[in-house]
Amino acid sequence: MRILLTGASGMLGTDLRAEFAGHDLTPLGRSELDVTDLDAARAAVAGQDLVLNAAAYTKVDDAEAHEALAFAVNASGARNLAIAAREAGARIVQVSTDYVFDGSATTPYAEDAPRHPISAYGRTKAAGEEAVLAEHPGGAYIVRTAWLYGAHGPNFAATMIRLAGSNPTVSVVTDQLGQPTWTMDLARQIRLLVESDAPSGAYHGTNAGQCSWFEFARAVYAEVGLDPDRVLPTDSSAFVRPAPRPAYSVLGHAGWAAVGIPEMRDWREALHAAVAAGAVAAPSA
Repeated sequence: MRILLTGASGMLGTDLRAEFAGHDLTPLGRSELDVTDLDAARAAVAGQDLVLNAAAYTKVDDAEAHEALAFAVNASGARNLAIAAREAGARIVQVSTDYVFDGSATTPYAEDAPRHPISAYGRTKAAGEEAVLAEHPGGAYIVRTAWLYGAHGPNFAATMIRLAGSNPTVSVVTDQLGQPTWTMDLARQIRLLVESDAPSGAYHGTNAGQCSWFEFARAVYAEVGLDPDRVLPTDSSAFVRPAPRPAYSVLGHAGWAAVGIPEMRDWREALHAAVAAGAVAAPSA
């Protein structure tokens, strides 16, 4: 399979490169492909069988003041790649986010739940989903994910460990729920999806289970040999940010069962494996 990978130098992109190493893979970073340029997208996608679009404007807070820039990458760029994929006879995987939902639910969001973003970042990613499905309805996968961590980019787990080196305690919110997701597990799930006969549509690429950021931070500390009691509870009122965060980011996984693919493992198992693999680094002595 000939595959174009965009966003190849990012945290997820790097793990996708490893997971798809057995294929004829063309990995391109931001400096090598401007997805906002339709002609450039067409040239890059020509001759490919599959496009993995991991390119994204991910600065959630900055997007509040620079929504047009975020829209250019997350919506227009996604649309360009979908057009190019359709014209080339290729399929496309559009990596998306829990931020397309408003976080007001109390049970996991189904794959077909209505989008209702509450931030600029969420609006641009929702627009990207809509554009990809509109331009290439028969050959597009939307893979929503959340709370990503891994070895190859900044993330919450790494931040918690770094803070432990200079702070006796850290305060972490208890009132936001979600699913910590290891990028390597997500990369593997995407490979299973595209190597299957699954129909186009939305799938939720998050590790199973759920927890708060507070619970996740305590689990990270315990896994790397730090005292989890150094993590103290607080709530979102202590961390006012430009962009609102969904309070509930738990995504349902019924789509996997429907196509005969097992859902991703529990987040605790994934975290343990990530630490064992060195993807979450223990603090230096």
